[in-house]
Amino acid sequence: MESKIQKLRQSCDYNLAVCMLASGSKGNATYISDGDTSILIDAGLSGVELQRRLVSRNLDPEHLDAIIVTHEHSDHVQGVGILSRRYKLPVYINRKTYHASPRLGSLHETKSFECGQTFHISNLTIHPFSISHDAEDPVGFTIGQNGTTIAIATDLGIATSMVKEHLKHCALLILEANHDPQMLENGPYPWPLKQRIKGRTGHLSNTSSKILLEELQHENLQHVILAHLSEVNNTPKLAYDEVARALTRCSAKLYVADQRTSSPVIYLK
Repeated sequence: MESKIQKLRQSCDYNLAVCMLASGSKGNATYISDGDTSILIDAGLSGVELQRRLVSRNLDPEHLDAIIVTHEHSDHVQGVGILSRRYKLPVYINRKTYHASPRLGSLHETKSFECGQTFHISNLTIHPFSISHDAEDPVGFTIGQNGTTIAIATDLGIATSMVKEHLKHCALLILEANHDPQMLENGPYPWPLKQRIKGRTGHLSNTSSKILLEELQHENLQHVILAHLSEVNNTPKLAYDEVARALTRCSAKLYVADQRTSSPVIYLK
């Protein structure tokens, strides 16, 4: 089956395509392709469900080239092992995360990377950078091809100066907007969990995401995807309305990723 990505690559010019297959506390996976090389950042749903969501967007799982893992929490790695074995995919993962992920099972191939050290998968240039989250060695990524760069920064309690530096000048940002502070404060979670979520190794709130985007926006920013929304402590409307207030100096399109369905494919020139 020829994928939609490959067909479009033949008929029009673009550098990168992005599809959020799932985003939230029940599973995360992001598809990225340049038309020749296709990767997943995380695979936090079952193998069957990830395959179904790819096919729903006319994306062929047989054309995947690799899986890259951000950290070991189950909502990011649940389907990594089965997809790796089923489609004979290498899994790019740093050493600490690999040793903290016993549920991965056997992998077709393991390729280790180090935070701060750029690596390549065919024409894709991938740079992992450290983020602040309660995992062994969690990372965000920039992925570039032919001068176009996207950045993924979810599952972070704070945006450090180093994180901000990596998020600058990207054409597309995938940015966490996990919770509304009032909903979290008044919600059903026990106090220790609330403290964890809003702590320095927890998750960015809508307000923190807005403040960060105010600093990062630039005239060449094309798309912003709000990711990893809590189903208990946030709503898509609250996240969108709060973060949209940041976009005062650019015409970027703002989207909210969903837990239950995959997003449309976004093409970047």
